[in-house]
Amino acid sequence: MAELFDRAPPLVWDDDTARRYDLFKRENLAQYRAIRAAGLDVRPWSDERGPYSGSRDLVRRVRETGVLHVYLTSAGHGPGPVTGFHPLRAPSGVVEHGVELTHNDVFRVVHDVFGHVMHGHAFGPRGEFWATRTHLPMYPEDAHPVLLTEQVGQICWFFYGPHLRVAGSLPARGEPGWTPPHLRPYAQQKVFPLATDHVLRFTSLFTEENG
Repeated sequence: MAELFDRAPPLVWDDDTARRYDLFKRENLAQYRAIRAAGLDVRPWSDERGPYSGSRDLVRRVRETGVLHVYLTSAGHGPGPVTGFHPLRAPSGVVEHGVELTHNDVFRVVHDVFGHVMHGHAFGPRGEFWATRTHLPMYPEDAHPVLLTEQVGQICWFFYGPHLRVAGSLPARGEPGWTPPHLRPYAQQKVFPLATDHVLRFTSLFTEENG
C-alpha cells in the first residue's frame, strides 16, 4: 500500500472521483451533525504542536470534558504549506467558535470520535488501521475507496514508505537509519480513489480474533 500510494499521481480528478468525494463529504457532515447533537463541543486549534500528546490523551480528555479540539487544515495538511486543489479543503459551511471548518476539518472530527475515542484505538499503524476498519461501515460503499486513500494510503506511506528505507529495507527502532515518527514527513495529500479490490483486501485482514 505504501508503494502504491507513493507511485500514485497527485491528482486523479474525473466525474467518478468527484462523485465519491461528494458522497464522502455528505456522510461526514451527517456524522458531524450527530456528534454535535449529542452535545460534544468542537473547538478549532491552530497551534502546530497539536492539541493532544497522544491517543490516550485524546480519548481521556474528550470523554472527561465533552470537548474535542480539531487541528485546522489551514494550519497543516500534508508535508508543506497548504496550497493547491483538494476537495476536502473546500469550506464545509460549519462554523465553530467563529471559524468555518473545511470538509477535512469535519472529517478529522468524525474520525477522531468514531475511529479513536469510541473504541480507544491508538495513533500507531495498528490503531489507525483498526480506527479505519471500525469507522468504515458508517459510510456507503461508494465512498470507501476515497476513505481508504485518505486514511490507509497515507498511514502506510508515513510508517512504511520508500523514503524511510535504507538499502531497500525498513530499519527497525534502534537500527542505523531508523527515523523516529516525529521526524518523518507527512504524506502528500493526493487525490485518487483506491481500487475496490484494495478495499476488500483491507477489510479481509480483520477478524474478531485478531482485534
